Amino acid sequence: MTFSTTKTFILALVSLLLAASLMIFPKEALEASIRGMQMWWEVVFPSLLPFFIVSELLIGFGVVSLIGALLEPLMRPLFRVPGVGGFVWAMGLASGYPAGAKLTARLRQEKKLTKIEAERLVSFTNSSNPLFIFGAIAVGFFHDATLGLLLALSHYFGNIVVGIMMRFHGYNQEKETSNNASSKGLKQAFKLLHEERIRDGRPIGQLLGDAVQSSVRTLLMIGGFVILFSVLNKILSLIGITSILASFFSIILTFFQLPSDLSLPLISGIFEITLGAQMASEVDTTLLEKVIVTSFFLAFSGFSVQAQVASILAETDIRFKPFFIARLFHGLFAALFALVLWKPLYLNQTETTETWGSMPAFLAEGSNHWLSTIWLNLVEFGPLFTLVMLLTYLYLLSKQILAK
Repeated sequence: MTFSTTKTFILALVSLLLAASLMIFPKEALEASIRGMQMWWEVVFPSLLPFFIVSELLIGFGVVSLIGALLEPLMRPLFRVPGVGGFVWAMGLASGYPAGAKLTARLRQEKKLTKIEAERLVSFTNSSNPLFIFGAIAVGFFHDATLGLLLALSHYFGNIVVGIMMRFHGYNQEKETSNNASSKGLKQAFKLLHEERIRDGRPIGQLLGDAVQSSVRTLLMIGGFVILFSVLNKILSLIGITSILASFFSIILTFFQLPSDLSLPLISGIFEITLGAQMASEVDTTLLEKVIVTSFFLAFSGFSVQAQVASILAETDIRFKPFFIARLFHGLFAALFALVLWKPLYLNQTETTETWGSMPAFLAEGSNHWLSTIWLNLVEFGPLFTLVMLLTYLYLLSKQILAK
């Protein structure tokens, strides 16, 4: 039996087992599906769609070429990617995953990145957005806004280290690009912007319609993955596979002097971040140990997010393997930074509170931090926004079909 035949047999068997599990546990599968749908409907769609649409408009109007020309002296020496990588990095940081992968794939399709440069860029531009870290995890699960700053800095510092490390990826495969690394003046940068807009050629109305349709299609795909992995995580727990994996992960946690009680939250977080963070916050162990494990799987991104990225990258020649390796390193670096920054960013702040009875408002526990406030508003008004944009998408799609 060849390897290909064996692989086919295994994939078919796994699919059959999954289908059988859904029939055996229909109620639990439905609840997990609704939970995933609720997360996508209330948070994922309304938080990502504006950034996706704006990104498409910026690319169409040539603004990305302008930013790329100005940021070339920074991005090329530091990460060995073109200046347009700075735009992807900023948008990925602000909107969260998988925006970095979507924009990297788009720029690769437009030949603004080489294959190696795209693989470097996608490895460090996919990160969790501040809203999710402060609103959902720090305030929502741990009920402590002070942890938001610790988790966020650990996450983003780890991402920067991964980006610097991945600059050596494909070093021997890449041709010299010194001729592209020269800095362009402001006049030349604006000239590039104008040339890019003329080359695109689409009127503003068409560009906006295309941006909405492309963004909604991507988010519908993301929603499918969120629901699928929410159900898969629940099924694995019900049939006992999660418990088996927990025994293995408890050995790894013991090696790092972490309690084995965190093995179940770690496994859940590796599959789906939100559930893992909720479970970690409820474990009876020290807060530092919870934060270290949460920081790891938050940086690892979870198989749900990685499947989304893999689906987006499949439309290009960008390989998924470098991205996956980068996520492992990002998880380790983020956990290490959480340990190192624990005392200066958390303990010192809580000690200040106990000593003086006050602390900076943006760090105070239960404070109305603006990120937390935005998160609560997003959860409240997100479904309405999602519904309106889906109706807009259906209108644009039907109009396009009738025009043909």
